[in-house]
Parts: sequence; C-alpha cells; structure tokens
Amino acid sequence: MYVVCVHVHVKPENVEDFIEASLENARCTVDEPGTLRFDVNRRIDDPTRFVLYEVYRDEEGMKAHKETPHYARWRDAVAPWMAEPRKGVKHLSLFPETEEGWATLT
Repeated sequence: MYVVCVHVHVKPENVEDFIEASLENARCTVDEPGTLRFDVNRRIDDPTRFVLYEVYRDEEGMKAHKETPHYARWRDAVAPWMAEPRKGVKHLSLFPETEEGWATLT
C-alpha cells in the first residue's frame, strides 16, 4: 500500500473553512477505487495544524486522486489559507500487509 501524510499549517482565520473543504474532499476521496483510507486529523496542541493520512492501493491510486475534480477544488480553495506550503511525505505501508487490513468509512 502507498501512504501519504500531508502536513498542513493553516492561517488561524481560515481553520474552519479549511476543515469544511477538507472533509468534503475526504468524503469524495474514500469513494475512489484506488483509495483505501483518507483521514483528516487536527493537532491537539496546535489547532492550526493538520495531517491528512491517505492510503492508496498503489502509487497509481494516489496519482488518480490528484486528477479528480474534488481534489482540484480542494487544492485551489485551500491554497490561500496556508500559513506555509503543505508538505506531503510518502511511505510504503508495512502493516497491515493486505488491503483487507485497511478499513475506511464511507
């Protein structure tokens, strides 16, 4: 599995808008055939910082996600709300070892 952790720092005045846009993107993303999981996480000690935890079947699934209209809407909407550029860190999942080990809510 192909995992991406996107670290985001949002301007304080845009946090609620960012959450709304990100939840909409996540709801659409979990329906993509190449997506196994898409979580939106907010830091407890700094409510302007988020991690989007994305799990795809493979790199192609991640690339397909970036071609969807909902991703483009999210990307364009949130860009001016960033306190600094977002950073995506890519990983290969070691556990769970199979697709069946991942579960996502739809």
